[in-house]
Amino acid sequence: MEFAIKLSQFLLSLSILIILHELGHFVPAKLFKTRVEKFYLFFDVKYSLFKKKIGETEYGIGWLPLGGYVKISGMIDESMDKEQMALPPQPWEFRSKPTWQRLIIMLGGVTVNFILAFIIYIGMTFFYGEQYIATSDAKDGVWVNNPVLEKAGITTGDKIITIDGAAVEKFYELNQKILLAKEVVIERNGKQETVKLPINFIDQLMKSERGSLVELRVPFVVSGYSDKSLNGNAIMVKDIITSLNGVKVKYADEVKVLLENLKGKTIEATLLRDKKEVKTSLKVTDSAKLGLVYASRLPYDNLEKLGLYKVNKQEYGFFESIPVGIKKGTEQLSSYGKQLKAIFTPSTGAYKGVGGFGAIFNIFPSSWSWEAFWSITALLSIMLGVMNLLPIPALDGGHVVFLLYEMISGKKPSDNFMEKAQLVGFVLLISLLLFANGNDIYKAIVGK
Repeated sequence: MEFAIKLSQFLLSLSILIILHELGHFVPAKLFKTRVEKFYLFFDVKYSLFKKKIGETEYGIGWLPLGGYVKISGMIDESMDKEQMALPPQPWEFRSKPTWQRLIIMLGGVTVNFILAFIIYIGMTFFYGEQYIATSDAKDGVWVNNPVLEKAGITTGDKIITIDGAAVEKFYELNQKILLAKEVVIERNGKQETVKLPINFIDQLMKSERGSLVELRVPFVVSGYSDKSLNGNAIMVKDIITSLNGVKVKYADEVKVLLENLKGKTIEATLLRDKKEVKTSLKVTDSAKLGLVYASRLPYDNLEKLGLYKVNKQEYGFFESIPVGIKKGTEQLSSYGKQLKAIFTPSTGAYKGVGGFGAIFNIFPSSWSWEAFWSITALLSIMLGVMNLLPIPALDGGHVVFLLYEMISGKKPSDNFMEKAQLVGFVLLISLLLFANGNDIYKAIVGK
């Protein structure tokens, strides 16, 4: 069932993005009286799941969910229709249109992608508002549960002051910003220090089995047992550990440190159960466990009820949502640009983390959430827009480069050159696709 939910979200998001992207090409093409022969969701390699011709355009759904396309008459594209290009140009063909019209047609898809992302962020701001914990409210610093970040010089209890010279207002933004950062200013024991992250920081993280870089420091809350026979009913679900062996503990990370020094022992513990203190004895395994798992993340409301953090909640009217949504979209676009720069910088090792359709599939949650769905779709829309702008023949960006050259020089590249460029671009795209999806397969096999 979980797989079906993830798959449904994945296909729905992909379909929305593809259809709207191709509409971005289709609409201006029709406005400029350019014939569109095909409009397809997914690729129809030798076979279509559905097709229907309306007017001069065949609309259909292909069987290969790797994208979609519109086939515009008189344009050298992935169809490589040399027979059509060998005939004299016709008034309804792409090649017969003024350069500025062809440029608008080619930029239509990515323009729609960016507009869609900003509309989604505005809509989410209006419908869901904002809920966050301020970074400054983490009075006892952050919880670092990642050996790579610890090795770099940031440890549990450090307060994050700035990242690359800028303060980060919202705690949930820290992980993404640290991931792409060059230096982080922290406060430790009342003194500020600058931590410079290694150039291959992303590569090191990908080799680590840990997920988050920093988390909120939270209490050790019992969420379930891995071995209930170890401590029987001495400890129960929802209990909060407040002391071990006479040492008071406030956070789960403190419990973990203490347990490392109490392996194989029976210890006295104080628990908070239904707002009452309970004294009990607990056995610690040789692997520093209590035979249970704990919740490292708690809902914001629970954290506020425990008096640990203040949750900031902000609702916006429709017109208020517009600048806030645009700001979110701009920040996400900037962040993705930095990620792309890291990927194309070999020394960072970020290219090893490039994922294909498997990686995209896995970012969708296993339970249906419209908020998560639209958030992911907005991000994917930005990614699709940016990737299509890359100056690679066969992508929109490649066509734009040739059109700009034509506008500046007054000379149009020959059809023979365009066909060869399209072939080179196609080979590059296939190589990138194989590399990205090969990474997915490799990670699935090695478990990282």
